[in-house]
Amino acid sequence: MTVSLLLQQVLNGLLDGVYYLLIALGLSLIFSLGGIVNLAHGAFYAIGAYLTVALTPHLGFGGAFVAAPISVALLGMAIERTLFQRFYRSDPILSLLLTFGLALVAEQALRMIFGAPTLSYSIPQELRGQIFIGDFIYSRYRAVLLCIAVICVAGLWFLLNRTAFGRVVRAGVQNPDMVGALGISLQPYMSAVAGLGIGLAGLAGVLLAPIYSVHPAMGQEIITPAFVVVVIGGLGSFWGVVVAALLVGLVKGLVVAFGFAQFSTSAIYLMMLLVLLFRPRGLFGERIQRFE
Repeated sequence: MTVSLLLQQVLNGLLDGVYYLLIALGLSLIFSLGGIVNLAHGAFYAIGAYLTVALTPHLGFGGAFVAAPISVALLGMAIERTLFQRFYRSDPILSLLLTFGLALVAEQALRMIFGAPTLSYSIPQELRGQIFIGDFIYSRYRAVLLCIAVICVAGLWFLLNRTAFGRVVRAGVQNPDMVGALGISLQPYMSAVAGLGIGLAGLAGVLLAPIYSVHPAMGQEIITPAFVVVVIGGLGSFWGVVVAALLVGLVKGLVVAFGFAQFSTSAIYLMMLLVLLFRPRGLFGERIQRFE
């Protein structure tokens, strides 16, 4: 196996880790702040992909790239206002059942609207081609996708760590009762976090639509690895989720590179088991008073 082939497989694995990351960050935020185990998160990823297919003929890929995640985010905020907020102080099993049912409804709605067969969606013409660095060859679109993901992660980090909004959100994750005692209502922040997290899932659907097949059950395929990333990284840790996503992607890439592609998915579950054996809170898990 050549060095260029190894590097290509590692980058492909990191690409998987990147779209796990976009979904896992939203999952972690929504659960940390609202205590909602959102099993419907993968469905929003699928909705983002389908909106890309539907909007591109009218708006082009650039227009769909902007409109689809915003539409998914607005849908997420509407669902948070009408459904999620009823379960913030309830038994978490109730929100789990709610979002499980919501995921099934979304999948069947996509099947009714667009049909059950897989839809094809090609890479935009302007983003096709290869990048050549010596003997190394890599897809231009995949490289652009990695850059967009880096920008999204950097932007989210800045929002959470360098703005007043982020300070309230982080305080609400650690001790919402204290935030309430200071006269700050977390309701608008919960709506914003739901829109932000679900919008990131929609963005992942937009970016991955040209690479992976678009079908109604695609949300089910992504949600379990995304939860694995959250578990490995640790609840309440931004950088834990980032590091976990990159580790998951790296492991998958290396397993494929060494000729064991059939075990690539099993490898990430094994990694989760090992992390939980030695670090039950995850790699960077924080103590969160509301869950103690």
